[in-house]
Amino acid sequence: SRKKLSGNYILNNGRKLPCIGLGTWKSKPGEVKKAVECALRAGYRHIDCAPVYGNQKEVGEAFATVFSEGKLKRRQVFVCSKVFPKITADKFEQECRNTLRELGLEYLDLYLIHWPLVDVASIKDMWAAMEQLLEKGLVKSIGVSNFSKKKLMELMVNAKVVPAVNQVELHPNWRQDELFEYCSSKGIHLTAYCPLGSPDQFSPDGLNREATGPLPLQNSTVVSIAKECDKTAAQVLLKWAVQRGTSVVPKSVTPARIIQNFEAVQSWELSATHMKALNAFLPQYRLLHGAFHTGPKRTYKTLTELWDEDVSYLEGRTFEKPTGFKLQ
Repeated sequence: SRKKLSGNYILNNGRKLPCIGLGTWKSKPGEVKKAVECALRAGYRHIDCAPVYGNQKEVGEAFATVFSEGKLKRRQVFVCSKVFPKITADKFEQECRNTLRELGLEYLDLYLIHWPLVDVASIKDMWAAMEQLLEKGLVKSIGVSNFSKKKLMELMVNAKVVPAVNQVELHPNWRQDELFEYCSSKGIHLTAYCPLGSPDQFSPDGLNREATGPLPLQNSTVVSIAKECDKTAAQVLLKWAVQRGTSVVPKSVTPARIIQNFEAVQSWELSATHMKALNAFLPQYRLLHGAFHTGPKRTYKTLTELWDEDVSYLEGRTFEKPTGFKLQ
């Protein structure tokens, strides 16, 4: 995906994707409306949503408020949402229309299959349903989330339209170099979720989950580079992602942080030495392991089957596991 100086990436269908968006996962009702309003007023032109986050109606209220002020038009904001594949492919259109109703919009700029789960429908059928939404004009671009190289290759066998985006976990502790190279070779843009390591997922006042390893925000290399550059650790991580060629969707409901995150991708650069250091973190490990999408009664019995990778790096690491969980 080619990057323009205006802070946009050009997707494989020619559409522009702003390099930073506001993430809304884990943003509580009562907080998310203010967060989206704050972000749009601060200069964000990309908002990342999903029905499974349980807050799209409030995101829609923020759009209504800001658009009614007259300074910002709908076409200036890139809105992404997702379909959670717990429904048959013939229900995708209804689900998309539900999302549009919640958000108060007539179309989405990007619609993603949230996880490559095939308990109800096949990847082939789900993608054909996504292509129909594109034909009907309900969405301008279609893509996927949490798809491995193997699952993308399976999708591409029958695809008429190449996915515009694959949204996955990316940060210096989980770079996914091979997936990055494959997607680049196919013209699929990568969006980084969890770019800061999703700190509120593991904090006591957040979801209070067990982390598989230290978060990148706490990494001593990140902290020292931040000091050298007179930036925050979060700003270094976001800049690394954008300099590498991925877009980012950090979540925050704190106005000061929402603004700091936006400023992170503006006019400054990490040096080649900094980038090299950030590209060398070992060991590599997922923080969002996806264990709850596997199990004895699911299509993916193990984490290996979900991610199509050697997951032995998770041996001995602490994280929540569903009943009957198997690593590989």
